[in-house]
Amino acid sequence: MNIINNTDQEIRAIADPWWDELVEYSNKGQYGKFIRNFAYSLMQGLNEVEVGRQFSHSDLARNLSKDRDFLGIIRRGEHVTVLYRVRNTKKPGEWLGRLVLGYEKGQVKIFGASIF
Repeated sequence: MNIINNTDQEIRAIADPWWDELVEYSNKGQYGKFIRNFAYSLMQGLNEVEVGRQFSHSDLARNLSKDRDFLGIIRRGEHVTVLYRVRNTKKPGEWLGRLVLGYEKGQVKIFGASIF
């Protein structure tokens, strides 16, 4: 299975609700729920103490707007990157949201999630 063979609509059917959940759990500071769809390899590479500290103290990560604009999908290798324009409820401006998806043991998982 390779996710790059999925249509944009199939990818968005997974990515959009997952992005919305990431925003919700980030705003609520619910780290355990935030990482629940992460790939095992991503979780292994995280320093949970450092990530948890950044997660709980970041004004950007704790005040994300639910509004987002889909910008596109980039396909490469065995992963797709779904891009969103995101905003913050307390900071003016726009950020780039990035969600990397792929298959792990036959299931779609998150291999990266970030805001730039």
